[in-house]
Amino acid sequence: MFANHPRLFITTICIAATVIIACNKTDDTVNPTTDPVAEVLNLPTPTFNYANIIQPAYLTAPNIVAQINTPAGNPITNDGATLGRVLFYDKNLSINNTISCASCHNQANSFSDPATLSVGFNGGFTGRNSMSLIDAKYYPNGRFFWDQRAATLENQVLIPVQDMVEMGMTLPQLETKLRGLAYYPVLFNRAFGDNNITSNRIALALSQFIRSIVSFQSKYDAGRQTFPAVPAPPPNAPFPNFTVQENRGKEIFLNPANACAACHGSETFTAPQERNNGLDMVTTDRGFGAVTSNVGNDGLFKVTTLRNVELTAPYMHDGRFATLEQVVEHYSSGVRNHPNLSPQLRLPNGQPRLLNLSVQDKAALVAFLKTLTDLTVLTDTKYSNPFK
Repeated sequence: MFANHPRLFITTICIAATVIIACNKTDDTVNPTTDPVAEVLNLPTPTFNYANIIQPAYLTAPNIVAQINTPAGNPITNDGATLGRVLFYDKNLSINNTISCASCHNQANSFSDPATLSVGFNGGFTGRNSMSLIDAKYYPNGRFFWDQRAATLENQVLIPVQDMVEMGMTLPQLETKLRGLAYYPVLFNRAFGDNNITSNRIALALSQFIRSIVSFQSKYDAGRQTFPAVPAPPPNAPFPNFTVQENRGKEIFLNPANACAACHGSETFTAPQERNNGLDMVTTDRGFGAVTSNVGNDGLFKVTTLRNVELTAPYMHDGRFATLEQVVEHYSSGVRNHPNLSPQLRLPNGQPRLLNLSVQDKAALVAFLKTLTDLTVLTDTKYSNPFK
């Protein structure tokens, strides 16, 4: 038959050859497959280093290590923090896919919000200003939020997700939603050894990422490294890389008589517990007092780190101060004699401790605070948005 129809013979051979070639092609060509992680995320291989960040010796001294609030059951791992990073930036954690953790804790603003109050998924406003997350792991009592209502960071990270102003989800809704996103089973398996997605694991991963955000590359750190790790240099020891004004501000800040370092002590510039810093004569926000149902705690709030404070305006729990100059003026002349004013800000006669600084010294103190600015944290890719 083919002898009588040469064109048909040639065509048949070509068709058969095409079929054979097609059958021998790789599965990726015939049945295209995609990496569900690489499809939507920019994640490096191997992962970024979150677990063993090398810091200056003075930040690994025993007194600093004692401040760390990481629980024994949730150490930072590279895969866990990587998952946490994805969760932190994922707007799928909100009911209408409009808000992520990063919406209120922006890397460019040292993981704070430049707005006085943050905006939630439906346009509502949060009750307080969003504080910086820098060095969150160094708050010794481990409590979170301005009023410290969360006993641990692991408790804290899921509360905004469930808040009806902020993100508007329930935990069952969150788990179901994330199970439907192809990249999460892979990331959970890497972090925890299997792809089971639970709210507890979400909390663990988010906490690992947040605790990994540490600052140690500021102008202050460069000067501090010219001295032995321990003991810390005396307040009047000039840093060689500081200006005269910055060294004067450092001396004012560290002078025990001025109480600045009493509430923002050690190299992490944090406090061991909540304080009332005399913002008001009478209580306008109960803060920790509402959490404990104790009027003796009214007006007490969490003390955040001063690292990168230049970048975290507005200041205080209610964002009342727009500039560092206004903050310094408060401590120089404006501390109010609230009944629960912290002892560090009260004189032996019971009156508020006022710094009464000169114009030059107020400027010097602001200049010193700006030496705590670490721009590398603002641009470090491992803390940035991983979504394509």
